Parts: sequence; C-alpha cells; structure tokens
Amino acid sequence: MTLFILAQAPEPYIVVTGFEATATLFFIVLYIFRLDQLISCLFWPLLDIINSVVTALFLIVVSVLALIPETTTYTVLGGVFGLAASVFSIADGALIYRKLLFNPSGPYQKTDAHDKL
Repeated sequence: MTLFILAQAPEPYIVVTGFEATATLFFIVLYIFRLDQLISCLFWPLLDIINSVVTALFLIVVSVLALIPETTTYTVLGGVFGLAASVFSIADGALIYRKLLFNPSGPYQKTDAHDKL
C-alpha cells in the first residue's frame, strides 16, 4: 500500500490494499488479545480461511492490474509485492485448512504447551 501511495497510483489500488491490511490487522489483534476465545459462537479458523482466500483474490487482481501498464517503478514494485503477499495469503489459508483436516472429529481448540503435561 505504501508503494502505491508513493507512486500516486489510482485510488482503487490504495483502497483495496488498505482494506486487506486492515482486515488482516483485525485478525492479528483478535488473536493477540485472545478475543477469539471470548467470542466462542463463531468458528474463527473458517473465518480466517475465508479472509485468506478473499485477500488473495483481491491482491492478485490489483497486482496484475498494477503490473500491466508499467507506469512507474513504485507501481511495479507494489504489484510485485502484492503478488508475493497473495502467495503468502494462499499459503496461510492452506496451512489453516490442513490443520483443521488433521482433527476432523472434534472442534478446533487452541491448547497451550503447558496444558499437555
């Protein structure tokens, strides 16, 4: 998003990357403060997978659109970093999905290392 701002790219590039950064920051804050355990009526891993897929789709579209005209160096760099971020987002969703598949019989539960003793 910073590179798109520096390049004075079209507003949709900045808005979409800003929205995705805000949504990702929301999930990070949610997990840091353990609010996912407080709000137990939602299945947070599924929401995290959906967020990863939507983020990847939006970032791929914005990055490809930013790379097509090749207007400035910052726009091209923003497109390249956007594609890299979309790859990481796909990997995040796949890893969470795989973690859910290893425990198909029960609900997803977080356990601390000291609870396993």
